[in-house]
Amino acid sequence: QVQLVESGGGLVQAGGSLRLSCAASGRTFRSYAMGWFRQAPGKEREFVAAINWIGDSTYYADSVKGRFTISRDNAKNTVYLQMNSLKPEDTAVYYCARHSRAVVGTHLDEYDYWGQGTQVTVSS
Repeated sequence: QVQLVESGGGLVQAGGSLRLSCAASGRTFRSYAMGWFRQAPGKEREFVAAINWIGDSTYYADSVKGRFTISRDNAKNTVYLQMNSLKPEDTAVYYCARHSRAVVGTHLDEYDYWGQGTQVTVSS
């Protein structure tokens, strides 16, 4: 069983930064791509960023490109999301998820394990 635990969320002013972390259990972490998604109140969960198994291929939603950076440390079984120049529209619960394969993907149904989420609130 894989467990994913997110941390690092909080309240920040517009223009500020936060770094989210997602710690994964299990010895197979390095074999799978990882992703970050978010869900704002009243909206569907949406893709934010993804990284392949070794960390040399990433993909971002257009809304966060140039502001967010996804990375991973396979030795620590952890994936990160560095969020800069935050905007009020970035306010959401952020979830990390494990892809079912080693390559990046943007669709929710490609991911088989999910964390509980961490709240990010950006004030204007």
